[in-house]
Amino acid sequence: MAYSEAGNAPTENSDGTLLAYEHSVGVQLDRETILPRLQAIQAACRDARFGACTLIEAQQSAGDRPSARAVLRMAPAGIEPMIALAGEGGEAGERSTRAEDLAVVVRDNTTEQDRLTKEMARLQAFEARRDLSVADMIALSERIAATEAQLEAARRDGAQHRRRIDTQLLTVQLRARDGQQGRSEIAMAFREFGGTLAVGTAWTIRATAFLLPLGIAGFALFLVLRALWRRRRRG
Repeated sequence: MAYSEAGNAPTENSDGTLLAYEHSVGVQLDRETILPRLQAIQAACRDARFGACTLIEAQQSAGDRPSARAVLRMAPAGIEPMIALAGEGGEAGERSTRAEDLAVVVRDNTTEQDRLTKEMARLQAFEARRDLSVADMIALSERIAATEAQLEAARRDGAQHRRRIDTQLLTVQLRARDGQQGRSEIAMAFREFGGTLAVGTAWTIRATAFLLPLGIAGFALFLVLRALWRRRRRG
């Protein structure tokens, strides 16, 4: 994405759009390679191996279901090489790309900056006058401070918009292969067998203790009803 020579706003595409791209990709790897691959992604970003790169987030989960996640903001040319690095020796999973058109937001922000800049110039012109009262000077100073704060906030928003357009967001999700995941779940089930058996046994004992009085009462009622029924037949 190119910018105007003044550097105040990005140059629009031929169709008038200003697109901010976000990519998401999933990769299945051997479980022992997940952490080294996350470290390789972090190193490539830190060293700007594929161009300008900022690591926004990196997290990992070990144990029976290892996984890792990295969120990067990169120069557009580095997206595909970084995805290739993430998927080396692995199996590509889901991948998605979305784009948000910031053309209207950028134009509104530029308009707001222009308005505040002109207002600041008018206020500074008033400030130079010699015939202002003390009360007017205090009110004018407060107005200038408020306008400066608004202008600075608008400039920060504009810089963030330009950054989103000039770079792209990449989210990489690393997971263990499906076969390994299934074996891990089976192994976990065997390890949890004792605990599951204990919980089931305890639940059965509690259920028996709860239902036993009801069973006794039901059996006694059955005996009474049977005795009454026999008495009626004899009568």
